[in-house]
Amino acid sequence: MVAPWSGFWERNFFAQVPLVAAWLSNAFVRGAVSGVGVITASAGLAELAGAFGLRRRAASSDEPTG
Repeated sequence: MVAPWSGFWERNFFAQVPLVAAWLSNAFVRGAVSGVGVITASAGLAELAGAFGLRRRAASSDEPTG
């Protein structure tokens, strides 16, 4: 999410090629890469929350009731 806006983005190996450098410096490309990062991070956190929720439900169902 942050990499396109950091100095690393311009020191990238692929940014040395003039055609690619012009494309990578485009704000829309940087925004799209950041957007994909946000979506990926959100999906990962949702999956992680689901995994912890499943573990919690499985542990509570193993406990004897009553």
